[in-house]
Formats: sequence, C-alpha cells, structure tokens
Amino acid sequence: MSEYGKTKRYEELNFTDDFMFCKILQNDPDLCRELTELILSRKIGRIVSIDRQKAIEITADGKGVRFDVYMEDDESTVYDIEMQTTVAEDLPKRMRYYQGMIDLNTTWRGAKYEELKNSFIIFICLKNPYPESGLHKYSIRSVCEEDSAIDYDDGIFKVILSAQGDKRDVSEEMSKFLLYLTDQRTESDFTKRLNDRVLAARSHEEWRREYMTLLERDERMREEGRKEGRKEGREEGRKEGRETANLNSIKNLMETLEISAENAMDLVKIPAEEREKYLAKL
Repeated sequence: MSEYGKTKRYEELNFTDDFMFCKILQNDPDLCRELTELILSRKIGRIVSIDRQKAIEITADGKGVRFDVYMEDDESTVYDIEMQTTVAEDLPKRMRYYQGMIDLNTTWRGAKYEELKNSFIIFICLKNPYPESGLHKYSIRSVCEEDSAIDYDDGIFKVILSAQGDKRDVSEEMSKFLLYLTDQRTESDFTKRLNDRVLAARSHEEWRREYMTLLERDERMREEGRKEGRKEGREEGRKEGRETANLNSIKNLMETLEISAENAMDLVKIPAEEREKYLAKL
C-alpha cells in the first residue's frame, strides 16, 4: 500500500501490500501453511487455527500488539508471519517484544515453564535489514556463547527473510518466491498460484468495499487534522494538526485493519525518528 493521499486503487494491490497479504493468507490456511513450510524448509503440523490479525492486549493500559498472520498447528506450535515493506532499525527488539506477547497470551496462570509453546516469528522484508551481509535468510536461535554444543532449546525461532541479497543461501523455489515479491514474476508453480489468489482477490467485492471504507475514513481523519492545523494559524498549530491527523490515521488503521502500531505507521509513512512520539500517544 502506498502513501495515503497517493494510495493505490484496490485493483492495483499486490501480495506485498498489507491489506492483500493479510486477506489472502488469513483466508487460505493451505496456502499459508505451504508458504510457512517454504520459509522454514521443513514440514509443519496441520493448521488448527488462524486468526485475523490477532490482537493481544495483556493489560488495559499496556502496549499491545496486532499480528499480521497468527496461527497454530496441531503440534501446539505458534507461527506469526509479518510483511515488512520498509527498513525497521528496531527489528530485533520488535521480534523480542512479539515473542514476549505470544508467551503471555498462550500461557495460563500457574502453568509450568515446559508448557510454553514453541513459536516461530517470521518477518518477510522487501529490503534487507542487513545489506552488508547479502543474505536472503536469517535464522536466529538462542545459543551459549561459551559452548555452542550445549542444547539450549528455549523453543523460540526467529526468521528474517529478505527479498534483497546476493548470496546463494536459499533454494531455487525460495529465490523464485522472493523474485515474485519484488517484480511480480511468476516463475514457479507456487508463485503462479499465489498470483492467481491476488488476481481473484482484486475481484472480491466485499474486500474492495472494506478497503475503500478504510481509505475514506482515513482521508476524513486526515482532513479533520488539516482543518485543525489551519484553524490554529500558527506553525505550531499546523504541526500539531499534522500530528493529530497522523495519529488519527494510525489509530483508524489499527482498528479497521487490526494491524500493529508499527505496521500502521509504515502505511502512514511516519519517519523512524518520530515513531516513539506517536507510540507514546497511542
């Protein structure tokens, strides 16, 4: 999804646009499972639940999180898949926070530590967060620095998938998937089927109406903020108006699309240096 005000028409949405990404995977568990297995290079259990941008609010006044695609298989393993279209400098801390929220959400009070569920947090990034390495895939687990042979298995697995890279570190099938993300080229059976889902979704009238309603509400919020800024008649007023408009847009996106604050700020194009300010007001 492009910057609001220069927003894509519904017919222009691709798989990498947050709205389309979530809709397709949430409504096609088999495709979601196939994608997960491709990323992890392993078979996973049968999907028993998949939530529509699951929201987790542990406390009424605490910072919550909304996951793009949150699912669980019949082996009690939890998977969170996120689409990241911009470079996030705080990616490691975000993944740490998401993991903590998953543990809090899936563990009942009084449960034993061994009952914590294994979890995979997967970020699909269009841009490489570590361009100097040139890798397409970063698989991250906890290890003992002094003795890597120690079996320190905490059940936490993190994967960062980058569409950019120059190393031969992924399978041919994965390379074709990453090529599809950047160029919409369908050079494998999987990407062809994935693209077919996108084309079919573009004709989905209910999703189209939902998308247009979102954009109309967002534009209305932004216009109200602009009017407020103009009414002040001062630079500070205009600045506050813009911030109010952006804040309203972020809140509206989080509520309507049920996405995380970070993803909402990605869509509104909030600069990295200003994000802490907006997070403090949410």
